[in-house]
Amino acid sequence: MIKPEFNSSFGIKIGLPEIIQVISDFIKADPNKEYKIIVGSDSEKRLKDKADFVTAVVVHRVGNGGRYFWRHLELGNIHTLRDRMWQEVLLSLDVSKELAKLIKENGLEKCAFEVHVDVGENGKTKSLIQELVSVVRANNFEAKTKPDSFAASKVADRHV
Repeated sequence: MIKPEFNSSFGIKIGLPEIIQVISDFIKADPNKEYKIIVGSDSEKRLKDKADFVTAVVVHRVGNGGRYFWRHLELGNIHTLRDRMWQEVLLSLDVSKELAKLIKENGLEKCAFEVHVDVGENGKTKSLIQELVSVVRANNFEAKTKPDSFAASKVADRHV
């Protein structure tokens, strides 16, 4: 179940339907540009078996900035790095599925849609790339990893 409220960059609480309206208005302001809607999550281990997770929704006006929204969750039963990475992807997929439905209902299908996964060829998450990217693709979303996964590794990361 998706936690309904995200935070805007202005500190305002906002739900996914309102995010779609902001995205639509943002696109209408400059309709000749290319747009991407991106979802990515990042996390940080806490004491015991808990971790903080942040999921970001980004609308990127390619070459001209963008807007983003984020939400924070604290979850338990997170024992390993692999558990955390899987939970990040599952949270991103939950939001992506709901957003994809709203995007279709609001006629925004022309936007590219990506899920950014916070794993890369350098570091401890290297061995997880194939399985995490595969689950994103199995859900019919395009997956990006580091260094191209800025929604996870930069936007969400700044709020963990």
